[in-house]
Amino acid sequence: MALNAAFIFLAPGADPAAHRSVVVTPAVTLTVVGVPDYKEAEAVAKALADEGNAAIELCGGFGIEGTAAVKKAVQGKAVIGVVRFDNHPGIEFKSGDDIF
Repeated sequence: MALNAAFIFLAPGADPAAHRSVVVTPAVTLTVVGVPDYKEAEAVAKALADEGNAAIELCGGFGIEGTAAVKKAVQGKAVIGVVRFDNHPGIEFKSGDDIF
């Protein structure tokens, strides 16, 4: 049985409806979605979990607070993982916690 998983990345101006891609392999179907901020990440993560994605990984722009907000939003329907940067180069070398 293949794993349904997702990766959410932060990008200023991202539109989750337009900035989305799905990669299908024999073992994993991975949905990649760009979001502009934490609020949108929470909504996207909830929808992805409701659609059956068992694992959701967050980009390094998510700080501790953003990660906690996404974890709360999925209500235990998916596990949350995080890529970690001290200062993310894609968002002005800051943590998303400092921006959102």
